[in-house]
Amino acid sequence: MSAVSYKCPNCGGELTFDPQTQKYKCEYCFSYFTEEELEAANPDVKSAGEDGGTAAPESEAASGAAGNQEAAGKDSRRASGTADDEGEAVLYTCPSCGAEIVTDSTTAATFCYYCHNPVVLSGRVSGEFLPDLVVPFAIDRKKAEQSFMDFVHSKKFVPKAFFEKKQIEKFSGVYFPAWLFDVKAEGIYEATGENIHTWTSGDDEYTETEEYHVEREGDLTFKELSKNALKKANRTLVEGVWPYKLSEAKPFHMGYLSGFQAERRDMESSEFQGELLNDVNKYGKKLLRESVSGYDSVTTKKCDCTIEEVEEHYALLPVWTVTYKGKDGKMYYYTMNGQSGKVVGKLPLDRGKVVRLFLAVTIPVFLLGLLGGYFI
Repeated sequence: MSAVSYKCPNCGGELTFDPQTQKYKCEYCFSYFTEEELEAANPDVKSAGEDGGTAAPESEAASGAAGNQEAAGKDSRRASGTADDEGEAVLYTCPSCGAEIVTDSTTAATFCYYCHNPVVLSGRVSGEFLPDLVVPFAIDRKKAEQSFMDFVHSKKFVPKAFFEKKQIEKFSGVYFPAWLFDVKAEGIYEATGENIHTWTSGDDEYTETEEYHVEREGDLTFKELSKNALKKANRTLVEGVWPYKLSEAKPFHMGYLSGFQAERRDMESSEFQGELLNDVNKYGKKLLRESVSGYDSVTTKKCDCTIEEVEEHYALLPVWTVTYKGKDGKMYYYTMNGQSGKVVGKLPLDRGKVVRLFLAVTIPVFLLGLLGGYFI
């Protein structure tokens, strides 16, 4: 598996995906390119993504030349992303400066820590791990940072360290993996419906209760049920900014990852069968119940949904995020949907600000109380 980057055909600089124009931008000569122009200028990158990661990186070749077979075997496993230990670091060679890039086993796109150029690890997004769809970033870094600053400034008790310059520099655009399911199911619903009539005749009041047996049966269709496909991801952080406008998803192209970080899935679609069945039963019961009308009250007796057909798609979804370790040792975060701008966050509390506000309010009130008592 190789590490690749996209080069500008005009100046040789690195190309990154620009959310604002939905094109590929050169940060050096400020040229913009369409996806077709990107592929025409970087044909070797396209073939690297299609080879399923069979091409060995430079570090593996060097190990073989050294004649150390044991080390070469280990380097081969590490470079190809098939390390024995899922948590083991994986090494790649930066195509721009030649430096070694160290990632974990699920990273699919990152930056070189030495030359800071964007790098896509092609083998992580090929073969069985090739995504079907990608929702491109629609919000660029400048707008995301401004939204972040507006958000935290509206919170009076957030510590300054949470939004100082070095913290803003950690603000990252990340593609998180997800499974999208289209489900067809059959639903059966049974309930008891009641209508109650009350009337008076003279001094007497009468109540009549009519009871009905209600049945509903039908075909149910659920589109784009989304499931986070990364075990290490904080589900609240990632899923809190859902949903996405999946109608705007694009067929996957590695170019969308350039300039951003990306994670590869480590959960298969089969692992979500139980969750899917629970979702189908929950949403199916709601739909079938809403189809019943004309009764004063309805009591559900039975609701069974059977999944008949499932169509699945592996997708990458855009998120802007920053995390912060508070003085209390807890991890706090701010996350933004990279398409819609929806925000979710768990923010730290500056107890010093809280105490100062408390004193600023209570001391004057206390003094006024004393003065009032003196003159009474």
